[in-house]
Amino acid sequence: MQGSANLNVMIKAARLASRSLLKDFREVEQLQVSAKGPGDFVSRADRAAEEIIREELMAARPNYGFLGEEGGEIAGKDPTRRWIVDPLDGTTNFLHAMPHWGISIALEHKGEIVAAVVYDAPKDEMFYSEKGAGAWLNDSQRLRVSARSKLSEAVFGVGLPPDGGKYLPAMLRDLGKLMPMCSGMRRNGAASLDLCWVAAGRFEGYWEYNLKPWDIAAGILIAREAGAFVEPIREDQDLLADGHLIAGSEPMFGPFSKVIRARD
Repeated sequence: MQGSANLNVMIKAARLASRSLLKDFREVEQLQVSAKGPGDFVSRADRAAEEIIREELMAARPNYGFLGEEGGEIAGKDPTRRWIVDPLDGTTNFLHAMPHWGISIALEHKGEIVAAVVYDAPKDEMFYSEKGAGAWLNDSQRLRVSARSKLSEAVFGVGLPPDGGKYLPAMLRDLGKLMPMCSGMRRNGAASLDLCWVAAGRFEGYWEYNLKPWDIAAGILIAREAGAFVEPIREDQDLLADGHLIAGSEPMFGPFSKVIRARD
């Protein structure tokens, strides 16, 4: 897909940040054996990647606002546009030298996501989209959601609360209902990539509670442009503000969401 100037800036920023992260990622396995462990090192890598992305985006569009996981929000002179960035989605995977993590960059205009990039740097998979232009992988592969329509054939992505917390009972209830009906569950640990995997037809659906805007902003657009339905778990919720998300392919969303939304 021939992208806009904004999309090209986003892709460039993701690739620049990936160079720093991949270099650091190669060091993590060696740090596993140290007494201190790699936690502080990964935190520094995360912050450094966000700074690279912020500098690149703001140099190209200095009037846009910026919301990042690490640095918080910077108001822009243009109040209608802001970048929403997660420089390292899948930090726990990165911390444990697991090659499944991504860089997520979204552009919001008047409260709506209009461009998105999610880069799975370890696998060199660049997912990207612009509103109304479809979703794409790398240079030329257009993304389409899965055509499977039976729950018994479906594989779902799921996000589990990392520290238990108040959403654990709801998630365990969901798992107890859905697992006997489907072909399998996967907890991969990176929300942005879970949404991209729905877009690519690798998952028939995905759901998670208590996500942050930077976790899901880019993935929402990519999944929708590939034909997925992406909604709040409860229909009266705000998707980005509340962070309770359910996504699925068109043929699967109805039965899948019925199971997850049932509270009996």
